[in-house]
Amino acid sequence: MNIEEALVILDTFIEHGLSDVQEIIFRQAWEGKTYPDIAESCGYDANYIKDVGSKLWKLLSQAFGEEVTKSNFRSVLRRRSPRRSLSAAEVQALPTQSSVVSEKLQAVPAALRQSQQTSTGKDGISASSLVIEKQDERKTPVLNSDFLEIPGGSVPLNSFFYIERPPIEERTYTEINKPGSLIRIKAPSKMGKTSLMHRILTHAKQTGVHTVQIGLQRADSQVFTSLEKFLRWFCANVSRQLNLEIRLDDYWDEDIGSKVSCTLYLQEYLLEKIDAPVVLALDEVNRIFEYPEISRDFLPLLRSWYEDASELEIWRKLRLLVVHATEAYIPLDINQSPFNVGLPIKLPEFSLEQMQDLAVRHGLDWAKGEKGLEKLAPLLAMIGGHPYLARLALYNLGHEEVTLEQLLNEAPTIAGIYSNYLRQHLANLQEHPELAIALKRVVTSPTSVQLEAIAAYKLESMGLVKLEGNQAIPSCELYQLYFQEQLT
Repeated sequence: MNIEEALVILDTFIEHGLSDVQEIIFRQAWEGKTYPDIAESCGYDANYIKDVGSKLWKLLSQAFGEEVTKSNFRSVLRRRSPRRSLSAAEVQALPTQSSVVSEKLQAVPAALRQSQQTSTGKDGISASSLVIEKQDERKTPVLNSDFLEIPGGSVPLNSFFYIERPPIEERTYTEINKPGSLIRIKAPSKMGKTSLMHRILTHAKQTGVHTVQIGLQRADSQVFTSLEKFLRWFCANVSRQLNLEIRLDDYWDEDIGSKVSCTLYLQEYLLEKIDAPVVLALDEVNRIFEYPEISRDFLPLLRSWYEDASELEIWRKLRLLVVHATEAYIPLDINQSPFNVGLPIKLPEFSLEQMQDLAVRHGLDWAKGEKGLEKLAPLLAMIGGHPYLARLALYNLGHEEVTLEQLLNEAPTIAGIYSNYLRQHLANLQEHPELAIALKRVVTSPTSVQLEAIAAYKLESMGLVKLEGNQAIPSCELYQLYFQEQLT
């Protein structure tokens, strides 16, 4: 059996066929290549290729009714093979992978194709075609509830369930291609910040730049005991991710201070050494807000690197991506803060139409059409279009573990699906009584309430209230009903 015959067998068992990336993985796995080899050949992250591959074998397992793995898939297909082999003419007539990709490219507007810089792998497949594949793959119908993803953490790159919020993705992809750019992504917890960050990094990597991701939540507490320790930890992390030798002591000089030493290390060593621009993504930057003595120095330092790009060519190789849940109240001079420069991205909640799209992807046929919008409207009112809350609701509805009516009735109670999530908010409020008092005023008032500025800002950052001018209202019915009960 050859690869083309194997693909014919797959077409008879899989209703919608393989996506482009799945077929790439299948073809190269047939040749015995590893996931890292496949990732290198097509310009994708190895973890992404491994994730798509895992889902591919799971899909084949379901289609064939037996366990299929990367190790045994050839033998499984041989057992399913028809007795007659394809003739040379039949094999020649089979559509090739390149023709499939070409058809997809034809369907994409020319402006979008031109806006994407492409990089071509060893197999001749462009990175932009793979981006197109990902968009198509998310639209693939979910076959049954076993394929529903448990909500939590960032949404995988190849997920069916990632909902784009136009024009945000396109704007960030365009901006990250600009030398010396800075993008700031801000939103309350579980709104999709990290999911968007991963997609921006993937897009950037496909254009041939280096990417570095620094997750501040992974830093040990001792890293934050001094500015020098933090900056050395920061530089060491960047060096490792760029596969460069850590040479901190060659550039660190206590006489000129940690900030200058850090800047020289980036400018004279890292940026000089690398052969392409680098996107530096800082995730969970809000953690540094807990250490004012560090944040007051580090945040202006980020600002200075961004501004250096307008004067020094070397700093144009650095592109910054800053992700945070709240800016907090740090007494920074407006001319030193990195939070009022660059491209600001504030992630919005899902619209009713986006909720419907997500519901249909979860296999909920009742959510289709105008009647589906009417049925989903109460859910939108309850959770305010919050992405994580929406996915949690639709996951449970997709598994038929609860009816929509039951979910809505129990949502603001300790018996509902949101009880753990709400309890975390309640615990945070109990640690900050002034915020609990302020929120109690909001949820118990029939009209909007004017709050003290810092309290209003922090409650908005937590996602619990919306501000209309100086007036605050509950973000959604869920918070109003739950905290009415818990705070009185």
